[in-house]
Amino acid sequence: MLMKSCQIGDGERPNQQQLERLEEISSQIPAEDVLYENADVIKAIADPTRLKILHLLKHGELCVCEIIMALEKPQPTVSHHLNILKKAGFLKWRKDGVWVHYSLSNTKITDMLDELLQNR
Repeated sequence: MLMKSCQIGDGERPNQQQLERLEEISSQIPAEDVLYENADVIKAIADPTRLKILHLLKHGELCVCEIIMALEKPQPTVSHHLNILKKAGFLKWRKDGVWVHYSLSNTKITDMLDELLQNR
């Protein structure tokens, strides 16, 4: 849909057609709580370390110890980033004894990120 430039002058109000169109558009915007949840999910990937974790897991499941080695960061730091990605729904995990293994909750996540970032 092509947007027209605004024809409203100083002190004027939108006409009825403009108000109806704006109401229709506004009714399709998600609720505030949904927008805040979506923003939190987007914030989860707005960090280079977390993006690197996603790219590492693109190649399959990894144990926490492998992720720590690949990132060359201390265990508490890696755990912090993994928890943020888990909370946002990007990761799934399983315990094997004392170790936790992580994988992507959706194997297309990194493809979607690549596509999004290519078009900027």
